Amino acid sequence: MISSPVKYICLGLALTLISCSKKNAVDLELEVLPVDAVIKGDILEGPSVLNDPDRFVWGGSVVKGYDGKYHMLYSTWESGDSVPQFSNSWVLNSKIAYAVSDQPDRNFKFQKVVLTGRELQGDSLAWDAQMVHNPHLKKFNGKYYLYYIGSRDEGEQPEDSKAAQLNKRNRVQQNQKIGVVEFDNFENLMAGNFNRSSTPLLAPRTRVKPNNVLNPSPEGTEAKPDNLIVVNPSVVQRPSDGKYLMYFKGNIYDPNWKGVHGLALSDSPTGPFKAIDDIMFNIKMEDGKVASAEDPYVWYHKQRKVFYAVMKDFSGRITEGKPGLAILQSKDGVVWNKPNNPFFMRKEVTLVNGDVLPMNRLERPQILADDNGDPLALFAAGALIDVNQRKDGTSFNVHIPLRPKH
Repeated sequence: MISSPVKYICLGLALTLISCSKKNAVDLELEVLPVDAVIKGDILEGPSVLNDPDRFVWGGSVVKGYDGKYHMLYSTWESGDSVPQFSNSWVLNSKIAYAVSDQPDRNFKFQKVVLTGRELQGDSLAWDAQMVHNPHLKKFNGKYYLYYIGSRDEGEQPEDSKAAQLNKRNRVQQNQKIGVVEFDNFENLMAGNFNRSSTPLLAPRTRVKPNNVLNPSPEGTEAKPDNLIVVNPSVVQRPSDGKYLMYFKGNIYDPNWKGVHGLALSDSPTGPFKAIDDIMFNIKMEDGKVASAEDPYVWYHKQRKVFYAVMKDFSGRITEGKPGLAILQSKDGVVWNKPNNPFFMRKEVTLVNGDVLPMNRLERPQILADDNGDPLALFAAGALIDVNQRKDGTSFNVHIPLRPKH
């Protein structure tokens, strides 16, 4: 949360995390430090930004490695006149690349594209043949785990089916599932020496949609949180029982599209994961419906013994009207509530020259925290302009440094 309980300080350059109850509140104060970057055309460039003149760059996830370096896996895909515009090309062409730095919040250098849709290796029938996207990088028990979403195109559908009118882009988008890659070190990852799931780690249990739906569930099926798609995984281990908790987004229609979030549990970071029926982060609107949010990143604070989730708030219901990122909290990882201040970060960055820069896109938040759970940096997919119609790679990942005020 970017403000103290009393007032908002210094244009978003101070924030306070509040514990689960006001009665027992122990504030953890953090500073949001300026981003070391400058505006160049329609993008940001500088040590605090990862971009590529030949590719779109999107969400990135970072861990401090067992080797002491900082490792990022991020979404990327080719740009240029020969590829579709951003809103289509991420679905059809996305890949996952690797960058590394000696510092937690700057100077990440591209090394290699390490994961692609398996069609590029000749397997057009694999569940993730078309694309791989939205990496989430974790380390557990001496190994690394890359959680990601993937999909394939099942081709044109029969004329009498509910999917007959779907184009390739929408068929691929509706077929997204979650997988995992397990590897020992980043040298092995770059060499292709890793274990990649041949089947999805998590797939939807229901496919309920009124029309234009691929492989629909039988009439009368009640939609679960993992409806139609499962995307955007965030995985954390629960200390109380050792379970691995995977949070994901699904889609429901009531009557229009709305993203909801679910939870799947496992005894192993490689599954099997079993989804439960409860909706996560179910903050309600005035009409009783769940507030729409996206891209939760969940982590556990060891000292405070609290789970936190930072996410993009579409409705403003969670942040109480402020556009940007919201924060929720939980004692068990299942029941979530709003803290004293649910507003985490404005949809803007502050540059080293003091300029406060509004962002058209600031999403896919991923937190790098220390061993106690104190956030050190926020990594977010960013754009200064509306990139949906663009083909020229005008997107980037911005690294926003955080510092505890002890």
